[in-house]
Amino acid sequence: MTSTAQRLAVIRGTVPPKRHNARTIAALTGNPGCTRRAVLDGAGVDKPKLAERIGYPARFGQSRFAITRGNTFEAQVKADGGTELLRLVAQRLGVPVPQRADWTDLGGADDLPDRQERSRRALTATGPDAALFDHPLLGLDVAGQRVHLEPDLVAARLGGRFHVVEIKSFPVIDGQADPAKVAAAAIQSAVYVLALRELLAAEGQDPQLVSHDVVLVCPRDFANRPVASLLDVRRQLLVLRRQLDRMARLDVLLANVPPDFTADPGADPATLTAALRTVEAHYAPECLAACELAYFCRAEARDHTGALGRPVREALGGVEEVSEVLALATGERAAEPERAEAAALLRAAARLRADALAGNPA
Repeated sequence: MTSTAQRLAVIRGTVPPKRHNARTIAALTGNPGCTRRAVLDGAGVDKPKLAERIGYPARFGQSRFAITRGNTFEAQVKADGGTELLRLVAQRLGVPVPQRADWTDLGGADDLPDRQERSRRALTATGPDAALFDHPLLGLDVAGQRVHLEPDLVAARLGGRFHVVEIKSFPVIDGQADPAKVAAAAIQSAVYVLALRELLAAEGQDPQLVSHDVVLVCPRDFANRPVASLLDVRRQLLVLRRQLDRMARLDVLLANVPPDFTADPGADPATLTAALRTVEAHYAPECLAACELAYFCRAEARDHTGALGRPVREALGGVEEVSEVLALATGERAAEPERAEAAALLRAAARLRADALAGNPA
């Protein structure tokens, strides 16, 4: 192992590494300034176990019922060699439905190099116009580290072009789905589109053979009958590329992490809590829906403006503590020159609030 890999193994401790997936990469790129998450995910730390160990268990995730329902729906859609899935994809893309398609399952218990090679050969080889590839193993560079993505998706090749197909169990009711869930599916799908494009480019093929139109398959209304829709992920691809380019390399981040830092869930909770506080976090309320350590970071950020969200923190011009905000608003503290504008706005807001509470007209 390289020195960076050895360091990450020591941070992770005795537990096996957790693999990156599209959700973790989407969360990382959504908050690229969070060194804590970048280091923990880079080391493959089991964050749910870590959060539970320090007394701040994660409060999001699917129930067992939802997971079972999702698995049942996915199996139904993929039945008979993907016949129904092929029909849905072709109809949504507006192309004739092929009589049949080659179905290749790229999952299995092979080790990573073997699975990656099988996926590479299958996805880049010349084959029939209609083909479906289930569970391809893709790769992506994240913060200077090569990570393997095991997407729970199908890559559909029709007429020489690839379309990422995402099968989700949230319903489409009267033609509408939960906007937050659709947005999450779009950014996760963009991760897969980017990884598949990079695979083709590495083989000397045109990356634009992978369409930016993703096929999303969900149950219609309250039944298990599938319905397909198109998601244009061009905007998500631009954001993803920009954020991945901005993310610091792990070896650079590790240079500022204490040598004895540990995130081993088997360590003493007090030791883990003290260690986590030595690595800079970048908490925002959005973290609550995307990071298992969000409740710990929120408690740590209490009395800081960052806990109120990025727009508030940016509007306050870098004022980090709520107590300082209140002091500037009341005039108890003189503002430094670089914060004079923010202080003037705070004083104006305080006057307006006082007038509103007193019942005075504006």
